[in-house]
Amino acid sequence: MDGDDTRGTRRTARPLAAVSRRSALGLGGLGLAGAALAMAGCARQSPRSSAAGGGSGSASPTGLQIASPSSPVTWPVLDGNAPIASGLAPEKGATLQLYNYVDYVNPDVVKAFEKKYAQYDVKVVVSTFNDTNEALAKIRSGGTPFDIYFPSYDAVGKLATTGLIRPLNHDYIPNIANVWPQFTNPFYDGEWRYTVPYTVYTTGIGWRTDKVSEDIGARANPWDVFWDPKYTGRLSVLDDYRETQSMAILRAGGTDTNTGDKAALDKVRADLLALAEATRPQVTITQYTALPEGKLDVVHAWSGDLVAAQFYLPEGTDPGVLRYWFPPDGKGVINNDLMVVLSGGKNPVLAHLFLDFLLDADQSIANFSFVGYQPPQVGLDPASFVKNELVPESLADVAVRPEDFDTGYRTLELPPDVDAMWQENWTRFKAGA
Repeated sequence: MDGDDTRGTRRTARPLAAVSRRSALGLGGLGLAGAALAMAGCARQSPRSSAAGGGSGSASPTGLQIASPSSPVTWPVLDGNAPIASGLAPEKGATLQLYNYVDYVNPDVVKAFEKKYAQYDVKVVVSTFNDTNEALAKIRSGGTPFDIYFPSYDAVGKLATTGLIRPLNHDYIPNIANVWPQFTNPFYDGEWRYTVPYTVYTTGIGWRTDKVSEDIGARANPWDVFWDPKYTGRLSVLDDYRETQSMAILRAGGTDTNTGDKAALDKVRADLLALAEATRPQVTITQYTALPEGKLDVVHAWSGDLVAAQFYLPEGTDPGVLRYWFPPDGKGVINNDLMVVLSGGKNPVLAHLFLDFLLDADQSIANFSFVGYQPPQVGLDPASFVKNELVPESLADVAVRPEDFDTGYRTLELPPDVDAMWQENWTRFKAGA
């Protein structure tokens, strides 16, 4: 598992507000599980057999299967790592160990889970990490028996083929019926053998209209703003080697955000070095606070960052000053995060039940109200975000729709030799930024 990426820095430390997150996002008016969250049903899945095979996917030069929308993979269930049996009672007196990014789960949701299973004397402990390398190293070490981990989908293959994650028994997770259907058979985990979805998000540009006089989204090529010297020292790009290089690819008219073509990556490196010289951008993941606090005027950001940003504005500032641009034709970077049950955990039944709990309609929205990142719930209509005061009208473009995954570009797992080229580009850019 050498060569793991460091993309995990993308979702750290983003509580929405010191006040109640539910009231801050206007959730009281939603009625949660009422009409605005009427769930569409689907059939329950059966647990997977330990003899189940896998298939498809493209192979890297090292033989590693690379999952993609055009080459989906159903990962095998390894000998000795079968799903747990159905009908088991939750573990009593257990401490359920979550391993997650900082502030990427609502503490109130955690407490609600403890309350629901109070008869079993359940306690939940959340441990945090800064990036994927750190997380996987600690999981591999086995020092702490984490039960649940929150990875990106590009790590699923490594986790499944090394037996670090436990195949799911779907009988314990009926709330999968609440999520967008594509996540019950995703390309990166056919038949959702190992994963359930957590959040969805796009990558775009954020700015404040009281600090920036132009409509950046109206530019012929909005990505050009990061090379515009008039914003020198007042903008940032994401401290994420895949996202920022993908932005440079899109700016140049490319569409392959997983390219292994050396000439294309040489151009990316040249363009990023030109960016560093032209505008000296901050390379950061704190754009969700720096933008509303006036420390930056233009930011490369995830959609969830702008949802969070409204709650860091100075008191009395109209959140309508915030803007988020994502390509209106949907041809930008779009991704999602997951939840998995780790094989080394001591509480597999409770772990399954916690996954199901976070897929519950009420709990997923309560979690959204804290982390700012959208759950792919079928009953949460993105068109209603403004009406239901989830976001101000100026941030309507943060909403992610199921069909956006048909047109957007994913950042997939890379073969080790290709990943090395991306990493080399990033090292040189950060040295000059």
